[in-house]
Amino acid sequence: MKKHIAIYVRVSSKKQNLHSQLPDLKRWAASQDQPVKFYHDKFTGRTMDRPGWNKLETAMQEGRVSTIVVWRLDRLGRTCKGLVTLFDELRERKVNLVSLREHIDFATPAGRMMANVIAAMAEFESELRAERVLAGQAAARANGVRWGGSTKGRRKATDTQSKMIMRMKAEGETIVNIAKAVGLSRPTVYKCLADHASQK
Repeated sequence: MKKHIAIYVRVSSKKQNLHSQLPDLKRWAASQDQPVKFYHDKFTGRTMDRPGWNKLETAMQEGRVSTIVVWRLDRLGRTCKGLVTLFDELRERKVNLVSLREHIDFATPAGRMMANVIAAMAEFESELRAERVLAGQAAARANGVRWGGSTKGRRKATDTQSKMIMRMKAEGETIVNIAKAVGLSRPTVYKCLADHASQK
């Protein structure tokens, strides 16, 4: 049975696109002698049960995959347990794993060690992000912010909400997480950030 290289590309939501990952992956694919097949997902990394990944996994279990290539290791998944289980399966099936951004190659002992370290860090960062959102929600409640989303028709954030928005943005939080934390819509958060920038 002829094997192929499986290139896996994933983003977390339908609003995101694959453009940041594809150029590097296509360049890498063009340099290979073996057949290459792309598998795509627009799905959360908190679970390994994804349509594109399931197709790749079936091909791997049938012995049709020699190597799995990703742009970055967290494209495979966000949980340490899920990734470590996958790494064990790849070793058992003698399937190589390559991560372009982190220069990881499962064919080397150093690559296998780095993969496990990065998997643990990916889960740690995900947990920290969730904790910051919860902390933001608690602070919003303590300051009397009405929960359950923005009030219909409201276009301005309160001073407390504005300060929280600025602080969370400075800490690198996404607009989605900031909006959830302060109980406002994303357009309102964007407007608050734009107003703040125009006042500088």
